[in-house]
Amino acid sequence: MEIVFDSSTLILLAKIEILRTVSEDFRIIIPGRIKEESTRKDTFDSKLISSLIGAGNIKVLKMAKQDMVINLCKDFGIHAGEAEALALAIDRNVPLAVDELPAIKACKIVNRPFTTAIHFLLKVAASGKISRDTASVKLEKLTYYGRYSKRIIDDAYSRLRGGA
Repeated sequence: MEIVFDSSTLILLAKIEILRTVSEDFRIIIPGRIKEESTRKDTFDSKLISSLIGAGNIKVLKMAKQDMVINLCKDFGIHAGEAEALALAIDRNVPLAVDELPAIKACKIVNRPFTTAIHFLLKVAASGKISRDTASVKLEKLTYYGRYSKRIIDDAYSRLRGGA
């Protein structure tokens, strides 16, 4: 399955060290601006993302519809990178991986399916690629790095323990 990523989700998955696993199960596509945002620092996550781009696990595409990007920025008050990722997801008719609330709201308004870093973590754990204990540790890291409500984190822990 092909999915466009915003820098927030890309960086979060790199920080909790499941981005490589996710890139084996999904065709990850990012626009150029997301590449710039997620690889400009000298950090572990930035180096991992650069490595996956170099290996072809993450494909970088140019966003041709800049007028759509500008309109998404204006209409939803989202940053240019988020708008470029959303525009690419709309253009390719695929979901957007995003963890920033304004961009999530934009997805809901334009009826674009989306997923978050927590969804990917739960999917990797459910597939057995990592243990539930390891997933719980990674979820703890997401509570530190991400901006999730207590309700979302509690729900994720419940799902990891086998709840609904």
